[in-house]
Amino acid sequence: MSKKSADAIVIGGGIIGAATGYYLAKRGLKVFILERKFPCAGSTGRCIGGIRAQFTHDLTIRVMLKSIKMFQELHEELGTDVEWYAGGYLFLAFDEARKKSFEQAIEIQRRYGLKVDFISADDCGRIVPGLNREGLLGGAWCPTDGQANPFKVTYGYLEGVKRLNGQVFVNADVKKINLSGTRVVSVETANGDEFFSPIVLNAAGPWASEIGKLAGIEIPVKPDRHEALVTEAIERCLEPMLVDYRADGCYFVQHYGTGHFIGCYTPVPIVPGDSVDASDEFITEMPRRMVRLLPKLASVKVLRHWAGSYEMSPDGNPICGKTPVEGFYVSAGMSGHGFMFGPALGELMAELITTGESSIDLSEFRLDREWSKAEAMK
Repeated sequence: MSKKSADAIVIGGGIIGAATGYYLAKRGLKVFILERKFPCAGSTGRCIGGIRAQFTHDLTIRVMLKSIKMFQELHEELGTDVEWYAGGYLFLAFDEARKKSFEQAIEIQRRYGLKVDFISADDCGRIVPGLNREGLLGGAWCPTDGQANPFKVTYGYLEGVKRLNGQVFVNADVKKINLSGTRVVSVETANGDEFFSPIVLNAAGPWASEIGKLAGIEIPVKPDRHEALVTEAIERCLEPMLVDYRADGCYFVQHYGTGHFIGCYTPVPIVPGDSVDASDEFITEMPRRMVRLLPKLASVKVLRHWAGSYEMSPDGNPICGKTPVEGFYVSAGMSGHGFMFGPALGELMAELITTGESSIDLSEFRLDREWSKAEAMK
């Protein structure tokens, strides 16, 4: 058992905790990051690495435009190749209702300067040679969306925290948060260590609700299970992330460097809870859905598959900002988009924590909002 002090404590060693810790450290704070297992053990290490600004919530689009700009320059910021590649995102529409929803979304996205168009089925086929266009009406296409490596980005940020006089503690499972009146003063881990700080950030991903309860705060984040797979590497044949929102659709991309395909789908119905059990259903269904869209993949072998958690908020948007406990902040509820949000929300939360305001106003993501503005492109 030991007692240590820092200017700021971040609970969670995924992308949100790592990025926010890094930008707090850049602002001169001594930062401790407490991770219950090891970095990327939660949602970050189980995501498929897609990055996009095609959303419907105004604030989400603005944050993601900032994040994409940061991803483009992240190799210089962190001094490591994070495998950023602007291969684009192509959302496919197989019915009129979906086409209309994409066109409505494009109107919103263009207000903020996003280069996005609804293109014909033939144009979709030119972007994705070999695409099965049966029943396809077209797609929402943004060439500036992309992909990066979640592990390299997160570990890049954590190494940056260490270079800036911070520390990363693994197997540091927070079990108690101590208050003095209405202010946070310290956290205690399962092994009895106590960490003192006037600033504590809850970036615990799927476990954000549990951490919030330790401070007496209700944080409406509920995990649900998503599975993903990776295939063997083949010659490059797909540029963008393909997204098929049909009930039996899927999303997948080919890693630009290695040639592996990585993809997932949202189960119907959803599977609540933080189980990471992999299912026979997924390993049967996912290859079928991929081959339906891109028949040339029929002979490609699956290497492995796994499960992880989406940390869902009630409206599918992040929960970021202050809480009723002074000094206790939250950045969670990323609803499947934490990796792509990471750089921008990390910097914006660091601004908010150290100055009381952020260069992009995050108040629409505040904890006490009414949850009435749901994200349509989850």
